[in-house]
Amino acid sequence: MTLHTSVKRNAYYDSVTLMLLSRELQKLEGVEDVLVGMATGLNLDLAKDLGLADNEFDTLTPNDLFIAAKIDEALISMKAIEDAFNEYLNKRVESESDEDYQPPSLSSAIQSLPGANMVLISVPGQFAAAEVEDALDAGLHVMLFSDNVPVEDELRLKQKAVEKGLLMMGPDCGTAIINGIPLCLANAVRLGKIGVVGASGTGTQEVTVQIHKLGEGLSQVIGTGGRDLKEQIGGLMMTLGFESLIADPETELIVLISKPPAPSVAEKIYQIAKSSPKPVVIDFIGGDRAAIEAAGAIPCISLEDAAQKAVKVLRGQEYEDFTGFSLPEDHINCIVDTSVSKLKSDQTELRALFTGGTLADEAMKLLGVHHNIYSNIPLLPEMAIANLPEGRGHICLDLGEDEFTRGRPHPMIDPQTRTEFFQSHVDEKTAVILVDVVLGFGSYKDPAGAVADSVREIRQRLAKQGKDVVVIASVCGTDLDSQDLNKSIATLEAAGIIVLPSNAQAVRLTDRILQRMKKGVLDVC
Repeated sequence: MTLHTSVKRNAYYDSVTLMLLSRELQKLEGVEDVLVGMATGLNLDLAKDLGLADNEFDTLTPNDLFIAAKIDEALISMKAIEDAFNEYLNKRVESESDEDYQPPSLSSAIQSLPGANMVLISVPGQFAAAEVEDALDAGLHVMLFSDNVPVEDELRLKQKAVEKGLLMMGPDCGTAIINGIPLCLANAVRLGKIGVVGASGTGTQEVTVQIHKLGEGLSQVIGTGGRDLKEQIGGLMMTLGFESLIADPETELIVLISKPPAPSVAEKIYQIAKSSPKPVVIDFIGGDRAAIEAAGAIPCISLEDAAQKAVKVLRGQEYEDFTGFSLPEDHINCIVDTSVSKLKSDQTELRALFTGGTLADEAMKLLGVHHNIYSNIPLLPEMAIANLPEGRGHICLDLGEDEFTRGRPHPMIDPQTRTEFFQSHVDEKTAVILVDVVLGFGSYKDPAGAVADSVREIRQRLAKQGKDVVVIASVCGTDLDSQDLNKSIATLEAAGIIVLPSNAQAVRLTDRILQRMKKGVLDVC
């Protein structure tokens, strides 16, 4: 294999487009490895780590595009790769209509849409603060999708936003729905009377999707970014969003979603909850239930539970913790017994492969009561994946973490990362595979199909050893999403995957099966 590189000076392209293109070029016959990207420090380091950099890379700037490939020259030439690159980009240009004008700067965007009052910013983290500053100075609300923004910049910008009465959602804010418009990774849901402020992207998606499934809708869904409730930031956007929903005449009930805040931040939120004229449902995942109740708010045990309680309170119905299943108990027992009967005695391990970090975190908190779960986002330091004993044990991974997305798209956008983990982490010892399937704007066109294909490949591989595997999924999506909730469920079930209506229920079923395996098989239904 021979290394070839091609450079285009001062030729900017969107990073997600380039990462997806790398995957397409990888499929060409004769290509061993390929990377296409802007010459940022991160991408140059990645190219060097992959052995795809040459001496010219030392002269590149972040404004330069590079294509680096290891190829079999008997099967393909570098010119053929460049031609394929250009063909892909030309197809994208041809598919865009005249209405898809993309302004090159914030000022030109404001001129092209003079009535707009919000800007979505997604640029490399080191450049984000300046763009946010300009947007706030222009009187615009901000949704900052960028990550790797220094915490000092976040604090300064959020303080400025609060002074101006503007939202500054982020950094690393992936989900919001403002005036019925889904932004970034959000789902299509009906309008309604429930407002949400969430510091978690997929956690917010799960709650809003469940509210939609229960027949209610959302007024506003405000994101904060994952660091907002830490001591350094002080919950500036959580409190501003909370107060905004209290003042919003279209909002009759408020849901707050986050991992447990810093104690001082939690106290600020509880003080607002105590004086709120509207009911408040709080899911500080794994947080202090007594403190939430003392603030006059309603605590939750899962994301699904938060949605159920919100809907029931809105309708004036009685509520209690939802700890079970939508299906009858005897049906669940049947599924458990049938699932365990498929497994051999040496199949003992769980492989939970998540694209949503909060869904993975919720899974570990629900499973951790009965099982030791190792993870790249462990609940306790000793449960870090590096401490997995002799490489064996239960594993739950958040595949959207930076360590897995360096130089490639988030697994919600491109399923290839999870496809590779299906191949590398599922083996003859695996008993249960647990996955999330996240639909919505920004997500892959057919995430259920990608999971189904991986499961079929795994079953074919295990069948050669006379084995099978239990696969459990939940679909975070609605009937209004372009990927279609019902179609996605049908795709998964056609591949022999057990589909539950929420992440919490999928995790509880996983727990039941793992516990039953320890006791032995009962009668198969």
